[in-house]
Amino acid sequence: MSFDPKRRQALEALALLAGLVAAPGEAHGEPRPSPPRARARSRPSRRTAPIVVQVRRPGVRDSSTGRVDPTRLDEMLTLAVTRATSRKTPVAAFRRLFRRSDVVGIKVGTLAGRGLSPHPELVAKLTQWLEQAGVKAGNIVIWDRTDQELRAAGYTLQKDRQKVRCFGTNQDYVWSPREWGAGGSCFPRLLLGELTALINVAVLKDHDLAGISAGLKNWYGAIHNPNKYHGDGCNPYIARLAAYPLIKSKLRLTVIDGLVAQCHAGPARSPRWAWPYDGVLVSTDPVAIDAVAWQVIEARRKQVGLKSLAAEGREPKWIAAAARLGLGEARIDHIRRVEL
Repeated sequence: MSFDPKRRQALEALALLAGLVAAPGEAHGEPRPSPPRARARSRPSRRTAPIVVQVRRPGVRDSSTGRVDPTRLDEMLTLAVTRATSRKTPVAAFRRLFRRSDVVGIKVGTLAGRGLSPHPELVAKLTQWLEQAGVKAGNIVIWDRTDQELRAAGYTLQKDRQKVRCFGTNQDYVWSPREWGAGGSCFPRLLLGELTALINVAVLKDHDLAGISAGLKNWYGAIHNPNKYHGDGCNPYIARLAAYPLIKSKLRLTVIDGLVAQCHAGPARSPRWAWPYDGVLVSTDPVAIDAVAWQVIEARRKQVGLKSLAAEGREPKWIAAAARLGLGEARIDHIRRVEL
């Protein structure tokens, strides 16, 4: 048989094509291996799962006098902050989270007044650690909507720029509404022009429309028209507001004061439904901490014979909405929950 180069090239091309279609070994009668199955979506590892730390110290607050035990509070908050940030000391944690040059705003939620607002003693501990981490006292601002609400919650107003300041924004807004995805609002001049970093300090409590009022809901105190955004259980308004870059890009830490918590009839104070949780929640993930806060409130509601928030039509759906916006993790089984 004479050698035909063109015929050989054709046979080689056919062999190459067969090799692409058949797996190696099939020509020898071996079974073709099945393709690998898609892996089920697994939980994140302990290294990647967001951490929410819950620390409780019975007796940290005297229920009859309202006095806070400074030693128990220091121990409790130290544990929470260090575990939430994986640092050995609160000062090391704050050095990781904040620059010396930052102007740090501590946004407190004092709408409910004394007894259901962040305790001034807790906030003072945060300011102490900020100063020890190198942030100048004059670059630390405790703030909320009004001087009146702060004063009623037990805070001492202070506007001296050489000291830690504490004041309400008091309608000092930049009166040019900004769109934030689900609405438009005017924001405080302080937040727009001075603050470079934020700590959110809220309260563990129920909300008659939103289901709960914990960390993310506290940002309603940063806009001039929160009354417009309570429809549909505040969904998606809470999530959209928290996702606005003015807040999202500056937020470093969320602390939820649960020395006294409330499981029903919020956001106003209702002693009937308040209980001494004697604890705090701390996280760098603003969604995960609200998801855990929801679990705590639901557990208390069940304990005292109340329906679930979903059964009452008040499920906080905005928590999942916040997760979809990339603000954090809403799935409890994907959160590393540390209880101490």
